[in-house]
Amino acid sequence: MRGKLPGTGAKNGEVTWAAGEAVTRPLVGAKEAYGALAGPRVDGKPQLTVTTVTLGHMRQSTSRGPATVPAWVFTLDGYATPLKQAAAVPSKTPRSPVGAAHDLPGLPLNRLLAVSADGRTVTVVALHGVCDDGPAVAALETRGSVVLSASVTGRDDDHVCTKQGKLERVEVRLRKPLGDRVLLDAHSGSPLPYRGRNGLSP
Repeated sequence: MRGKLPGTGAKNGEVTWAAGEAVTRPLVGAKEAYGALAGPRVDGKPQLTVTTVTLGHMRQSTSRGPATVPAWVFTLDGYATPLKQAAAVPSKTPRSPVGAAHDLPGLPLNRLLAVSADGRTVTVVALHGVCDDGPAVAALETRGSVVLSASVTGRDDDHVCTKQGKLERVEVRLRKPLGDRVLLDAHSGSPLPYRGRNGLSP
């Protein structure tokens, strides 16, 4: 940090969607946002230098489609494009309209990465083993929700396999745009998170 972090500013900010709908959310402070980006210094390793920090906006995928959200904008020495970190605190996860499907094979999805601009493709992170051909994700679409069920393909049960897990991106094509339908994980019965089950989403 070569510059100076902004002091206490606005406590809340607006998240807005293309249709004009908006919600007010608390904001993470500049110090907290910077702390989430800056890890411990390691001698000999290259470092990024932050010169200025301002409160701006960025486009962010949400469970209700793309939105414009408040963001901390970090100007980096030697880079023309700033680094942006969403500043709005996510809303509390709503209660799921479905129960968990414990009898399904496979594991819960790790997280949601993105929703395409047309709402027809969702990109998720799924877990699979090292002795299969990779994850597969099926979608059940209803009027109010899209339920995703993850499984694996080409699993070899005839040989001993190590218990290693691999995370992989999977694109799921929908019949209709996601719109404001809630995206659910069949295995957990819960809305699919943007935060990974084992830490923060990148």
